[in-house]
Amino acid sequence: MRPRPPAMRTKKRYILVRIIPSGATVDQKQLYLSVIEAATSLFGDAAVGLAQPAAVYCDEGYAVIRCRRGTERDIAAALATVTAVGDDRVSLRTVATSGTIRALRRRMKPIRPRPEEGEMVVGGTVYAVCRYPGQKVDLIEKGIKHQKRFFFSELDLEER
Repeated sequence: MRPRPPAMRTKKRYILVRIIPSGATVDQKQLYLSVIEAATSLFGDAAVGLAQPAAVYCDEGYAVIRCRRGTERDIAAALATVTAVGDDRVSLRTVATSGTIRALRRRMKPIRPRPEEGEMVVGGTVYAVCRYPGQKVDLIEKGIKHQKRFFFSELDLEER
């Protein structure tokens, strides 16, 4: 039997998902089962059967979920309801949707581990520096009363 020509094949869409927390290791089969369970509870068996979701890639804090074209919004909504994969408590955040995995691989940014906390002096006041993986930086005034909180990005700290 000959393969179908491209015009007759079912069109697929790929959804890039960021796994939070970034250090969590997720098994691809467990991710698939969690996505199926979330989509089934939200839309029912018939809709999930038409969407045909599948976990294609799962590594380095990212996952790629495949589905049929036209159902990507439903699957993305179901991904937002996932609270656990296997025994691990994780959440899935949709980053992008594309027709090819190659386009999604370009959107994957390596997640850097959180640097150690330190101290910084701004205007004669000592602040504790708290860094987060999304390039968010909090400066919290050290002291007992009247603590102030400043929100910076790593770019703002480099300018000082």
